[in-house]
Amino acid sequence: MRAATALIAAVSAAGAVSALPADDASSLILHPKPTKPTKPSKPSKDVNPFEGKVHYVNPVWADKLDQTYNSFIKQKDFANAKRVRKVQAVSTFVWVSRLSELANIDGAIATARKEQRRTGKKQIIGLVLYNLPDRDCSAGESAGELDSTQNGLQRYKDEFLKPYVAKVSAAPDLEFAIVLEPDSLGNLVTNMAVPLCARAAPIYTEGIAHAIAALQQDNVHLYIDAAHGGWLGWADNLPLAAAEFAKAVNRAKEISGTNATTVRGFSTNVSNYNPFNATVRENYTEWSPSWDESHYATSLAPFLEAQGLPAHFLVDQGRVHAPGARKEWGEWCNVSPAGFGQVPTTKTENPYVDSLVWIKPGGESDGQCGFAGAPKAGAWHDEYAQHLTKNAHPSVDKNNSVRKDGMARSRAVQL
Repeated sequence: MRAATALIAAVSAAGAVSALPADDASSLILHPKPTKPTKPSKPSKDVNPFEGKVHYVNPVWADKLDQTYNSFIKQKDFANAKRVRKVQAVSTFVWVSRLSELANIDGAIATARKEQRRTGKKQIIGLVLYNLPDRDCSAGESAGELDSTQNGLQRYKDEFLKPYVAKVSAAPDLEFAIVLEPDSLGNLVTNMAVPLCARAAPIYTEGIAHAIAALQQDNVHLYIDAAHGGWLGWADNLPLAAAEFAKAVNRAKEISGTNATTVRGFSTNVSNYNPFNATVRENYTEWSPSWDESHYATSLAPFLEAQGLPAHFLVDQGRVHAPGARKEWGEWCNVSPAGFGQVPTTKTENPYVDSLVWIKPGGESDGQCGFAGAPKAGAWHDEYAQHLTKNAHPSVDKNNSVRKDGMARSRAVQL
């Protein structure tokens, strides 16, 4: 999946900051102490679903990092090997991106239930729902398995959504935060000149609307993907984005037959590298009110509220670039230098943000681009996982949870 758009360069940027050395950037340079953003007015009071819960740690992703751990051991780099064990204990979302991956939900439920019984603490499982027909219409690095010209929408509803909903509905003892179709509606805001996106537009809206309507369970918290600040955060795009999101939610109300149909909020920066609080304002952000993801949430919020939508956000910080790593926002593929970002937390200093989270599993390639030797999208890239580990945010080292004896345990700090 790509997390950028071909058209965000409509606003010209001044010369870029010089990039840091790809493998030598220290965590202090990569993640210097952030400055606090100006606090926006607090939205209406309601319950943040992440407060007081343990966010599910995905052992399937953690197992992949055993290769990274062993790589550091062979290099006699014991400090980073130790850091990998801490990374493995950080919560990440479980992606369901193909029909064959529906079983990922079953594994997550079984593991979360075991941990919930063991600890007595409520688990919230992060899931990504990502299999629209004509997926990734403007890039193709993560093109999906369903084709709208081959009965793709009906297959999406019958073969993907229906079992997805059934599995989640059968686990009322757990809670779920579900991110809906990364990048999809963002393409409808900016990339309608791309033929495949123009063809996919009604399919995207209808598919997401059916997902919203079908997932109105009490234990489910839905977040429509809202791309990122470098894509939809420009002043002209903000109202257009909110209108596109409202269109999908309103269609979901028509499908369900009730105005009570809604979502919890929106996800941003999925699979991208934008910092939540930028310590250096990049030159290419000069004319944008959304120059980091905290500012994007604050900028988009009033337009969402004007459309009758809830202004709550999840912000992906699974991977964050170093200052100067990119010359423009359009560089989205295996960016370097970059590191694992701030560990998940609800303490964000921005009342619109429910939680910082790790949605994109670090170490899985964005595609055969960017970092040298990168494999196809979704394949494991151990060299890049090592790179992210070396440049990890200091909060990773402060994480008290550690994977031991090769066993993934959901001992993440309670959010």
